[in-house]
Amino acid sequence: MRLTQRLLLGSLLVVTVLVVVVVAVIDWRLYRRMGEESAAQLAREARLVATQWTAGVDADAVADAAGAALGHRVTLIDHGGRVVGDSEFDGVALASLENHARRPEVLAAASVPVGAARRVSASAGDEELYVAVRTPLGFSRASVSTRQAEEIFARARRDVYLAGALALLAATALAYLFSRAVSRPIVELRDVARAMAAGDLARRPSLSAPGEVGDLALALHRLSEQLGSRLARLQAEESLLKELFDALNEGAVAVNAAREVVRINDVGRRLVHAPPTLPFPADHLPRDRVLREALDAALGGEVAGPVEVTLDGDTLSLTARPLTDGGAVLAFFDLTPLRRLETVRRDFVANVSHELRTPLTVISGFAETLADEVAPPDRTHAFANTILANTRRMQRIVDDLLDLSRIESGGWVPNPITVSVADIAADAIAPCAPIAEAKGVPVELRVADDARTVYADPTALRQVLGNLVENAVRHTAAGQVVVSSERTAEGVVLAVRDTGVGIAPEHLPRIFERFYRVDTGRARSSGGTGLGLAIVRHLVEAHGGRVRAASAPGQGTTISCVFPGRG
Repeated sequence: MRLTQRLLLGSLLVVTVLVVVVVAVIDWRLYRRMGEESAAQLAREARLVATQWTAGVDADAVADAAGAALGHRVTLIDHGGRVVGDSEFDGVALASLENHARRPEVLAAASVPVGAARRVSASAGDEELYVAVRTPLGFSRASVSTRQAEEIFARARRDVYLAGALALLAATALAYLFSRAVSRPIVELRDVARAMAAGDLARRPSLSAPGEVGDLALALHRLSEQLGSRLARLQAEESLLKELFDALNEGAVAVNAAREVVRINDVGRRLVHAPPTLPFPADHLPRDRVLREALDAALGGEVAGPVEVTLDGDTLSLTARPLTDGGAVLAFFDLTPLRRLETVRRDFVANVSHELRTPLTVISGFAETLADEVAPPDRTHAFANTILANTRRMQRIVDDLLDLSRIESGGWVPNPITVSVADIAADAIAPCAPIAEAKGVPVELRVADDARTVYADPTALRQVLGNLVENAVRHTAAGQVVVSSERTAEGVVLAVRDTGVGIAPEHLPRIFERFYRVDTGRARSSGGTGLGLAIVRHLVEAHGGRVRAASAPGQGTTISCVFPGRG
């Protein structure tokens, strides 16, 4: 039920009760007052008649004259109770009236000046009001039928009821106006409060309401403004904290006291493979013993870690800290790249040491031989050539390492231009031509009409093709090597295909790693450093391209380089 209706009904209830009470009191008081006035009037009339009743005067004549003048019954009674005069009875009827000495009004008048009684008349047969006064000759009594008084009272009662009904109607109209005036600002304040509770802090109450309601509206207006400003600050802080939380390089997982994950950043979601929706039970986190023990310790109020855990092959550093509300925060730092770098560093040192040990051993051995023995000139010349060959091999390893380090560190940036594929390929093939001719392996160049040029750094492209052609000639005993170019949706693709021994599938993913060799002994004996394909991959990727390899044992190998720039 609306507030206006409740106020109206409440006001009407109060007004109705008041009207009923007032009408009842007035009705009772009017009835009593009219009775008292009727009795007083009859007493006055009885006294007036008593003044006319003297000794020697016909009492019945006095009663008849007074009854005719007053319009109601007048009775004269002597001290013995005998009726000596009555305005309604004469002669025989008068003589036959009962003795009135025991009438209530007569008995009362005998002890007090005025006696009154309301009763049914034995002679008239209806209810009448009798008032008697004591006189020197007896009692003078005047009476009137109560029917007349009741009719007068009924008319007065109708007037009172009519006045009460009019008052109730007027009160209803006033109560309606009052309820509207009171409820309208309250309803407005209710709507504003609901809007504020729903998050709409732009709503403002009207400030024109009078009295305390106006004060409440003003207070609500100020409260809305303060909440709006505070909410804006909280939202800004929440947004900042969320951005900081999500921008962490560490994985962060917040768990409440009910063991539910309530917040997790993107790194943490990736590391623990969390469900997409929040919150979710902490039991959905990986079932690792170290992780569970750290979480239990943090939920128990203790700091755990940092400790290392391994989740799905990733090595993570885990720290668990308790929160003031009984929850916990788990911080994961991914150590996998560091461990991988450590492994690469160890492998790199081992590979470089291994690659340099062999030529150093050869150089040292032959140099000691030359220093300690006097060898024939032909052997001295052979020893010197061996020392020179191994020195050059070490120089190539060092040069390739320097090139690779410069590329990986960002110290070299390609300067691409549009160059001729045929010219660059010819420059790359020339150093390998004598070896290819000696092995009987022709090197063929096939340039597509729509791929005659490529957008690349000339020096880098020359090194890429040179390394690929050198590898192809080195690993091809019979057949041919083909250098080709073609244009695809990806860009210009330069490929070097040989008909050599090929590469087993398990080796293909790793052939672009530093010092990785499919056949270690054969590659080292042929003079390879194990860094050529790694340099090729870095140079091509520096152009925004990519390198791919396709091979099968006994069917040769094809290395393709995609250059996405305009050619």
